[in-house]
Amino acid sequence: MSKRKLLQLVNEKLVTGWDDPRMPTLSALRRRGYTPESIRLFAEKIGVQKRDNLIDVFLLEFCIREHLNRIASRRMVVFDPLKIVITNYPGEEEWVKTEDNPEDPETTHREIPFSRELYIEREDFMEEPPKKFFRLSPGKMVRLKSAYIIQCDEVIKDAEGNITALRCSYIPGSKTGGENANMKVQATVHWVSIPHAVTAELRLYDRLFKAEDLSREEGDFKDNINPDSLKVIRAAYAEPSLKNATFRESFQFMRKGYFCLDKDSSEDKMVFNRTVTLKDTWAKAQQKG
Repeated sequence: MSKRKLLQLVNEKLVTGWDDPRMPTLSALRRRGYTPESIRLFAEKIGVQKRDNLIDVFLLEFCIREHLNRIASRRMVVFDPLKIVITNYPGEEEWVKTEDNPEDPETTHREIPFSRELYIEREDFMEEPPKKFFRLSPGKMVRLKSAYIIQCDEVIKDAEGNITALRCSYIPGSKTGGENANMKVQATVHWVSIPHAVTAELRLYDRLFKAEDLSREEGDFKDNINPDSLKVIRAAYAEPSLKNATFRESFQFMRKGYFCLDKDSSEDKMVFNRTVTLKDTWAKAQQKG
């Protein structure tokens, strides 16, 4: 059977008649960043049968993860920012070098700005951490990806007791190649320089329905709609290299998922769609539920 015929059958299996990025139509998959290679891999894995079958969408997501892990450029983007100030940092800024894709043996490299004021993910800090929390906490150290090791010295709070910033110190010579580069820390976190950060809207798509097979569910199908099928982050903070993103590129936002530029983007506003998460969090949620 020709590849064209096979892809036509895949289309028939996937098309639902809804042009929504949460639904697995081929047009919606393309908009979310699914690649032709991942669709072909999916088609090869499911094969062709004479009778209807229910194919778990996990397999489709596995195929796109396999491909994007090899080709997607890595970028640092902070979704829920917590400000840190490096009190002993001597300069205004510097540029650090990092790889675009560690899975590619011929990877290119880029330079990203580092400064005294940074954003990290709020989830990467806990004031009173449990025993197995290995990220940043008072008196503890983490490595900033492709940059220095820092230690949290002080927690800044507002009048209501909310954490607004952290004051940290950096370890000189702790970058790659420095005299303190081999200091052992238990976690590496991503970050963005505040003076250089660019903002972007992120659309976090998930499965439209909570049930895997609606034909087995009783009642109105709307009762099974997943309330978290779309979450929108209006202002995430990204490293400045993302300003040059194109519609043909795929990105892994480090530790977060795979993303692509959406057609709603303009010169004044970048919009990125989540293609898929880094791991199959849906299966774990279903097991708990």
